[in-house]
Amino acid sequence: MATTHVATREAEVHVEPHKVVNDLSIQVATVNGSGSQTANSVLLRAIFQMGIPVSGKNLFPSNIAGLPTWFTIRASKHGYIARRKEIDFLVAMNPETADEDVRDLRPGSAVVYDERLNLKRLRDDCVFYPVPFDQLVAPCCPDAKLRKLVRNMIYDGVLAKLLGIEMEEIHKALFKQFRKKAKAAELNWGAARAGYEFTAKNLPKADRFFLQRMDATQGKIIIDGNAAAALGALFAGVTVVTWYPITPSSTLCETLTDYVKRYRIDPETKKATFAVVQAEDELAAIGMVLGAGWAGARAMTATSGPGISLMAEFVGLGYYAEVPAVIFDVQRVGPSTGLPTRTAQGDILSTAFLSHGDTKHPILFPCSVEECYSMAIEAFDLAEELQTPIFVMMDLDLGMNNWMADPFPYPQKPMARGKVLTAEDVERLGQFERYRDVDGDGIGYRTLPGTNHPLAGYFTRGSGHNEKAAYTERPSDYVNNMNRLARKFETARQRVPGPVFQEAAKAEVGIIAYGSSHWAVLESLDQLKQERDLEADYCRVRAFPFNQQVKDFVRRHRWIYVVEQNRDAQLAQLLRLELDAEEAKKLRSVRHYNGLPIDARSVTDSIVRQEEEK
Repeated sequence: MATTHVATREAEVHVEPHKVVNDLSIQVATVNGSGSQTANSVLLRAIFQMGIPVSGKNLFPSNIAGLPTWFTIRASKHGYIARRKEIDFLVAMNPETADEDVRDLRPGSAVVYDERLNLKRLRDDCVFYPVPFDQLVAPCCPDAKLRKLVRNMIYDGVLAKLLGIEMEEIHKALFKQFRKKAKAAELNWGAARAGYEFTAKNLPKADRFFLQRMDATQGKIIIDGNAAAALGALFAGVTVVTWYPITPSSTLCETLTDYVKRYRIDPETKKATFAVVQAEDELAAIGMVLGAGWAGARAMTATSGPGISLMAEFVGLGYYAEVPAVIFDVQRVGPSTGLPTRTAQGDILSTAFLSHGDTKHPILFPCSVEECYSMAIEAFDLAEELQTPIFVMMDLDLGMNNWMADPFPYPQKPMARGKVLTAEDVERLGQFERYRDVDGDGIGYRTLPGTNHPLAGYFTRGSGHNEKAAYTERPSDYVNNMNRLARKFETARQRVPGPVFQEAAKAEVGIIAYGSSHWAVLESLDQLKQERDLEADYCRVRAFPFNQQVKDFVRRHRWIYVVEQNRDAQLAQLLRLELDAEEAKKLRSVRHYNGLPIDARSVTDSIVRQEEEK
């Protein structure tokens, strides 16, 4: 049964008395640097271990400590994992934001709060649970300096009692978190028990939210997209990683560094078979990647929007000289320095045409941590097959937040190195022209430095060159080269991952989305059907350039809603560039760009509003 949705406190409210089980959002509001990350991670994992589908979103400031931070846990028996706008259970620990956080709640919500804040004064249509955190933490943690880090674990115990989270799972998650720090684990476990025992004695259950054991997470894992992409790069055979730290991409390279130190060591010599270089800036980082890719290594970098901007000139070199490279863009809010700790999909259009002149780049759009892993592997194959930079467009929500996933499969296919000629190949052919289109797919053959044949050498230049790689400024040579690169882009259209469809019977309305917006769209499809009896077909694009299936999807529908997390409808603009004029008129935009992960309600409301306006 659905409850009445209330937009404002003043509206007439009907709160149903029945229990709400395994379908709620918990928001923890604390201060950055207070140690809340541990408590939040333990809480998330404990719910996951109870077999309940769960996801976690961390909204944190871009300073080191002192500003407000929020962590939202969504538990959904239906398996929905997108951010949910509505908060059911608030843990208010930050005096600076507590009043506003409480006022934003729907009637019937519950609030656990530091009793000093006296939040019950604010409204009478929520359930309030005051907790004396300082009083409870003192006996658990004799060291006063550590108390601010330990006191957050008290709310784990409080929520365990109020919601029905099993303390055995809190204990298991906590000791996994502190697996090498037994003393810290015991301190925090004491705080969690203190919160649980206080609640049992002093806080009778008065809200309607419960968590009960399910069996929907068996065999699954929790991982963030950056770690998943790092693992994919490892299995893809990466040996050169050059990067410059930038939020939210840094943990991708940091995690990958840990992986290669463990798995890229020669067993006989004990020497490293990899190179990880923290460059002086992003421009240097991509330059090193191109040098390594030219030499035959599988090389990559990871950055965010500001770094992508700095890489523009070298990326143009990679496109024109045709050098393999893999670039992970974990997108954040811009322009300028932007909001480093907020999520967006705002680099799509600029990255597709990065550099100057007639430049177009293949882009992959993973929607899940599983695809962060699989598309990382695929990106390295595509880079070598197409002999060009390949971009993997993630975002902060996907890269840095915790996602539930199936375990990743071990790669079964060998590496695809593309058109690489050996000395024996050159000898057999009797000639080698680096930029000649022999097969009609726009992709020339290449040799690697050190190939032991007198005909194997060639100049790699970013200035004008002909089919033999010789310098030229002849107009016909330039046109010939650019036309071949255009043919190669058409080849890429057939080789990049195709779209995924979810189609209803004879739906007139279609939705196109990509990346992490996928999860909000899936939930929105259900909302549109249940609340408005509006069925819609769904096409998730997984790469640019778009193939014919995407164009056919547009052609089959009366209207197309393009869902994305940027102001300027960047994917819609890319689609319009490739569609006929009549088909392009069908596109409507659903845009979300406030820095928060997109939610289903925003998608649904925008589509309903636009449908009513027609």
